[in-house]
Amino acid sequence: MADEKKVVVYSSSTCPWCTTTKDYLKEHNIDFVEKNITTDTDARNELIAMGHMGVPVIVIDGEEIVGFDQARIDDCLGL
Repeated sequence: MADEKKVVVYSSSTCPWCTTTKDYLKEHNIDFVEKNITTDTDARNELIAMGHMGVPVIVIDGEEIVGFDQARIDDCLGL
């Protein structure tokens, strides 16, 4: 089930697509960990180490999704 998957959202304080992503997950009762790269240096370094420079990046059970890609999010979560 979707609520058993580990979901991490890399975001920033000024990113409208990050807000859209988080709202979408909340609407579907998906628990997630938010890592704000604006305020968390470790989160920013993790994102860079993964090879990404922009947000949102959603990681669902190890699968990285760049941007708010609703179809891929739904597929990964079984929605």
